[in-house]
Amino acid sequence: MPQVDVTPLFPIPFMRVTELLPAALVRDCVEQLKASTTRTNAKSDLLSHTDIDGLEGSDLYPRIGALVAPHLAQFGELLFGEKLEWSIKEIWSNVLEPGGHQSVHAHSNSFISGIVYLTESDPSARTVFHRSLGGTEFVFSNDNPNAKMGPFNGNKWVSPQVLPGDMVLYPSYLLHEVPVNQGLQRMTIAFNAIPDRLDTWGYSIHFDSRRSERR
Repeated sequence: MPQVDVTPLFPIPFMRVTELLPAALVRDCVEQLKASTTRTNAKSDLLSHTDIDGLEGSDLYPRIGALVAPHLAQFGELLFGEKLEWSIKEIWSNVLEPGGHQSVHAHSNSFISGIVYLTESDPSARTVFHRSLGGTEFVFSNDNPNAKMGPFNGNKWVSPQVLPGDMVLYPSYLLHEVPVNQGLQRMTIAFNAIPDRLDTWGYSIHFDSRRSERR
């Protein structure tokens, strides 16, 4: 009998961490966000953000950063094959009202991006990740009612359901969006992270996450 093996070449990692934040910290973050000044998103009047800042931007951010740190190291090892020192380069909070959405985008100048969920998300507003546009794949596709979509031919992937306190991590280059929120107000904290350095056969690049010295 012939044996058939299918190998998923060059997969993209996605990490979900459940119950990262304890319930008390989630409540504190929600209350602080409700009292914070936010800016309206350029593409949706029903989406707003706090200013992008470092961990020093809120007394709660360092506590979150400490909980996130070991998972950044683990996820970074999947991306680069080595346990590196990671730091959160920038962090901000988001409020998505009913009827609001977040357009397709990626995060520049970082390597790992993450989302911490402060409220329950309606199934309609789960984060959707997209296959990169204009890549080196087939120009033609086979997208019709008879085609069964899977990890090798699908163009987008809907993240799993999350609860308050959960976190997801993904490579910063990955395109993603939040469709129109058909549920209640959705609150999240987002961040970008960088390693201390990357070394390719002796050619080493070092990164500095200190924001205050660059202002």
